[in-house]
Amino acid sequence: MTTPENIHTEFHRMLGRGAKEAQLKQCGHVFWFYGLSGSGKSTLANALERKLAEQGFVTKILDGDNIRSGLNRDLGFSDADRLENIRRIAEVARLFLDAGIVVFTSFITPKRELRELVGEIVGAGDITPVYIDASFETCAERDVKGLYAKAASGGVKHFTGKDSSFEAPESGDPDWVISTDQQSEADSLKILLEKVLPIIQKA
Repeated sequence: MTTPENIHTEFHRMLGRGAKEAQLKQCGHVFWFYGLSGSGKSTLANALERKLAEQGFVTKILDGDNIRSGLNRDLGFSDADRLENIRRIAEVARLFLDAGIVVFTSFITPKRELRELVGEIVGAGDITPVYIDASFETCAERDVKGLYAKAASGGVKHFTGKDSSFEAPESGDPDWVISTDQQSEADSLKILLEKVLPIIQKA
């Protein structure tokens, strides 16, 4: 879709990202947490945000259910709606990034093409995909939202991992992998902190 002729962007006149990062004394970055429902995306994003807040970092979490209750409440779960859901969120993440903020997302993002779209919008050097890895069976046992039980009885359509496929990262992909069915929340958080801090600390 092309930009309408009557739209004249003002990005060039606005205070730049570098100035915002200098003010905040941090480097903005987007950490895109993705994985099956119940894998631990939101849990880890919230725990990580609190740890970083203790150190003075300014962060923002963009969570799937929160966004669908507001900004994207007009979208369903068809392939087209899933794509538009992710496209909008990537644009929002980029806005926070431009303000020098450290962004954590929590979206299933099941398809490789969706994650590639996110990278194109945000910018490859400004985003780190983080695969929160837990098996379908583990997530079904947790079933923190009751979705797996509903899906088993046919109450949820297009359920990822059951009716709709999930494409995990492949060997050689730059994505970080955090295996929450192989380690504790505390261990996962420790690994994330060790990886995140060098990226967001201002030199």
